[in-house]
Amino acid sequence: MNPEVKVFQPSNILDSASTANLSQDIDNALQSGVKQMLIDLQGVTFIDSSGLGGLVSSFKSVRSSGGKLSLCSINEQPRMLLEITGIDQVFDIYPSQQEFAQSFVASN
Repeated sequence: MNPEVKVFQPSNILDSASTANLSQDIDNALQSGVKQMLIDLQGVTFIDSSGLGGLVSSFKSVRSSGGKLSLCSINEQPRMLLEITGIDQVFDIYPSQQEFAQSFVASN
């Protein structure tokens, strides 16, 4: 993966506790100057409402800092939640890290 991109890989359940940790990691990356971030959800099997809110909050934080936050490798339940809520229209979503990397290289 390109060193200009920070990849986060949460696992299991994305809830209030895990989202708080993820949000802190994203804030730390922003403070260190990272502008391009990817959350790989391959290891996430469930997202609750707090997790969804945390993703949206992180998206807004990154965008307001001039960065971009994308998602990839989304499993069935998280994908259904993103589709039902319309959040899938907000994020750039990629099937895998490899496809994200190809898109990133092509656009830069």
